[in-house]
Amino acid sequence: MTTPGLERALTASPLLPLPPAAAELLRTLGAPPRLGAHLRAVHDVAWTLTDRLGRLRPDLEFDTTAVLFGAATHDIGKIVHPEELSGPGHRHEPAGRDLLIQYGVPIHLARFAGTHGSWTEPDRGLDDLLVSLADKVWKGARVGTLEDRVTGFLGGAPWEAFLVLDDILQGLAARADERLAFQASFPV
Repeated sequence: MTTPGLERALTASPLLPLPPAAAELLRTLGAPPRLGAHLRAVHDVAWTLTDRLGRLRPDLEFDTTAVLFGAATHDIGKIVHPEELSGPGHRHEPAGRDLLIQYGVPIHLARFAGTHGSWTEPDRGLDDLLVSLADKVWKGARVGTLEDRVTGFLGGAPWEAFLVLDDILQGLAARADERLAFQASFPV
């Protein structure tokens, strides 16, 4: 059940399109336009983040396809808990994971809906941390402890790894106002 607002959120703007399976799922579930816009913004950031990291650290092991799908669906549980579109809450995280599994998404991809807000857990791998990082930096937020965890995966001298990541994140944060304006142009 696609609304014109959701369709515009999924297709308008220079942001990269969502993976087709994620976009179709949002259409099927009748996602609010604001959620579609938010997921597009986070996915766009995740694409640039994984692209730059892959070019700068070609030996770094992460699953780009999984990270991009995770970024494109991480907040899908807000369809079940729409009050969390405009207010705080974490109920959307397990609800999103369960919703994705219910619609046939494999657990290794559905997990991001449940892990993106709990990146401090010691068992979070780089894929999970990249989705969490994209979900922060899309709006210009920098979270030192999260960035430190990602830097730990980059290898080499810690200061050099920090500089690599910091350069990428500064560039991404610089466009936060554009992404925030895009998201705000859609109703909750």
